[in-house]
Amino acid sequence: MYDEEKPFKKILTPLQAKLKAESFCAYQERSQQEIRDKLYSWGLHEADVENVICELISDNFLSEERFAMAYASGKFKLKGWGKQKIKQGLKFKKVSPVLIKQALAAIEYDAYSEKLMEILKKKDSLLKEKDPYIRKNKLLQYALGKGYESAEILSLLKEM
Repeated sequence: MYDEEKPFKKILTPLQAKLKAESFCAYQERSQQEIRDKLYSWGLHEADVENVICELISDNFLSEERFAMAYASGKFKLKGWGKQKIKQGLKFKKVSPVLIKQALAAIEYDAYSEKLMEILKKKDSLLKEKDPYIRKNKLLQYALGKGYESAEILSLLKEM
């Protein structure tokens, strides 16, 4: 039955969907799962979806490895995320464990420690708490929320 709230959804042909997906991929790196979800939302059937994805991969519009590297690099450099949060984000995007490991290995240890120290110092300057124990605990919780490992956080908190 026709519902006035929801207009009829336009269903694309596989060729139209491929062209639209190419521009979707050209805009920024995408995971296969993002493309798969988008193709289903455009009304394609499973066989057509898989064919379009294969064509996008062969035309080099879609690469899980490139996506994993770009995602890890971007979230680390721009958002200051730690490896744990990046790993969870990549798992959510259904990236293979091998590529997740590869993307996390691309983050240099020195840059990682520097970024964590920068985050801790910035947060420390914003805290109004006087008690050093509570202050350190708040910094620990904040950094854990950003996805950094507790051992790494604690070693840097000792230096502060």
